[in-house]
Amino acid sequence: MITKERMLECQEKAAKLVAEMTSEEKVYQLRHGAPAIERLGIPAYNYWNESLHGVARAGIATVFPQAIGLAATFDEDLLEKVGDTVSTEGRAKYAGQFKYGDHGIYKGLTFWAPNINIFRDPRWGRGHETYGEDPYLTSRLGVRFVQGIQGKNPKYLKAAACAKHFAVHSGPEAVRHGFNAVCNKQDLRETYLPAFKALVKEAGVEAVMGAYNRTNGEVCCGSKTLLKDILRDEWGFEGHVTSDCWAIKDFHGNHGVTKNPTESVALAMNNGCDLNCGNIYQYLEDAVAKGLTTWEKVDKALVRVLATRFKLGILGDSSDNEYNKIDYSYVDTEEARALNLKASLESIVLLDNKNSILPLDASKIRTIGVIGPNADNRKALVGNYEGTASEYVTIVEGIREAVKGTGTRVMVSEGCHLYKEKMSDLSEMGDRIAEAKSVCEFSDVVVLCVGLDASLEGEEGDTGNEYGSGDKPNLKLPGLQGKLLDEVTSMGKPVIVVCLAGSALYLDSAYEKAAATLLALYPGAQGGRALAQIIFGCKSPEGKLPVTFYSEKNVLPDPTDYSMKGRTYRYMTEKPFYPFGYGLSYTSFNEKIEKLELNGAEVSGNISFKKGDVLDVFVTVENTGKFEGGVTIQAYVSLDEKDAPVRQLKALKKIRLASGSKETVKLSLTDEAFALFDEDGILKLNKGVYNVSVGDSQPDERSVELTGIKCSTFNITVDSTQQI
Repeated sequence: MITKERMLECQEKAAKLVAEMTSEEKVYQLRHGAPAIERLGIPAYNYWNESLHGVARAGIATVFPQAIGLAATFDEDLLEKVGDTVSTEGRAKYAGQFKYGDHGIYKGLTFWAPNINIFRDPRWGRGHETYGEDPYLTSRLGVRFVQGIQGKNPKYLKAAACAKHFAVHSGPEAVRHGFNAVCNKQDLRETYLPAFKALVKEAGVEAVMGAYNRTNGEVCCGSKTLLKDILRDEWGFEGHVTSDCWAIKDFHGNHGVTKNPTESVALAMNNGCDLNCGNIYQYLEDAVAKGLTTWEKVDKALVRVLATRFKLGILGDSSDNEYNKIDYSYVDTEEARALNLKASLESIVLLDNKNSILPLDASKIRTIGVIGPNADNRKALVGNYEGTASEYVTIVEGIREAVKGTGTRVMVSEGCHLYKEKMSDLSEMGDRIAEAKSVCEFSDVVVLCVGLDASLEGEEGDTGNEYGSGDKPNLKLPGLQGKLLDEVTSMGKPVIVVCLAGSALYLDSAYEKAAATLLALYPGAQGGRALAQIIFGCKSPEGKLPVTFYSEKNVLPDPTDYSMKGRTYRYMTEKPFYPFGYGLSYTSFNEKIEKLELNGAEVSGNISFKKGDVLDVFVTVENTGKFEGGVTIQAYVSLDEKDAPVRQLKALKKIRLASGSKETVKLSLTDEAFALFDEDGILKLNKGVYNVSVGDSQPDERSVELTGIKCSTFNITVDSTQQI
């Protein structure tokens, strides 16, 4: 992390440059596409670059699993390695592109990732860009991803990460440019802000991006509450704030909080939005002339923005910058491909495995049928905000590769279109169902690939999005996929359902009718290879659900309602179909709490806890099965109190064990793990008895039904309410 001394040095250097600029030069340097100022030695630079799960939109790069897939790994160490690889490739591509004069969009070292919004509603189209529905998991993964992106050099940033979209932002996409997200102070602090706070205070994230919408009446990119009171004053953020793209013109064009562009840029500037993604900040000269803002504020914003470029070593003398040694040869290396495959393997979630049909033995299968619209769909591998891989391996291709040389035949059918009722205009409805049934007839086992791709869920305005806004209308398998599932499972052959999607869908029918169900999310360019290795037992699945999968019987709140009541595992009282934190393995684990330590001293029985205490939980985990496997030990905390969450994830540890081996892990719970925000947004350690559950899943009823295993539990007591 950059030192305080280095930050001050960069700010001083930036201030000297700003002092030499004309007013016109200043305002144009605050747009995402900043032109060169040759007389000051400032090259052209475009701040807009993307790296959600790999360097995006700029040619060849490693395409890792989509963010929601990375979240399913529950692996903090992996996220940092992915971030590190992404910034290595970003540096490499920057070196090659700038060497040959390309200073354009998607070519810089300021990456607008990660997206740490909370995936509160499964219909939200951009949810697959996030780390799921849980603030704690999002915080832990986001922190490590940012640390990987930005590096550990005390003087230079490897690349600059950006936490987005600040804050209280998760749809609906269709109305985001004029929508007012209303939430109470308790939900704001308990759900929507923790990940942003963690990235600012723990990871030192260099940039924060505002959201399109309003929050409690204030436009997010011009919000005094969010940008000044909380981000700057309360959290001490020292980086720069950027608007979302063309969001400032929404102030007058859609939100109606200002009358014209001049008032809009003044509102954004006055409340701390430093950089404009768009072209509206040229109105700052007019805003200053009319007394709506000041050059002092403009200069302060520009110092913050230029300081980032000094920290990156792309302004000023950077001859001692170790990252300058990264040239284009570091793009798409064997090491990066290996990490990508590892990430894909860890992201796949085994939801159901009746009679342990998986893994399959290829030597005993004469013909395997691979059916479905996602069987050979490259789009279903990657999600959105993606780069271009040098190799894509679809499910069909991965299975063919896995059975090569075994004598097993692979038969293929699309079965149906991803969302249409027929494959071509002149076809009849369901025109590939008969072909799919023919494949079933001659197959010993069938892999049925259903789900979505980024043409069905994504950002409002994305080209080709079938639903226009990007949000899903419901959680049903689209088009004829439900009928295809019914027809294929009726053929009397074992069916392995593989769902590729970036969000929750109804999988009730798959559970009832198929022999096994795998969730591959959007597993990256190596996804088909990874899935085949899981199916044929080269690797035991270890992914966990980063979101709740709902039953068709569950009732979802209105997507415009930002109250957390009834939403996600933390607040829903109905039984879900597949719970957050759930995922099966080919092997089995035994978890046992060995001891508890309070502030370093071993305790047992009734544990009295107070402000400032730290409770360490030592858990011995043994692999009692036949496969090597990864296991995620999860600790959930609950307090039976009005308006309190049902339970919350507050600690986790991912480890990998060989068959027969064991390891003891430590989970630490501070007073903040037990504290709750009240209706005024005040964090308090409340008087009462808290339950702590530790295991490989949630302690809820449905998880117990699915796994047959109960978590270990114990209680702690807080004798009096104390503000944290």
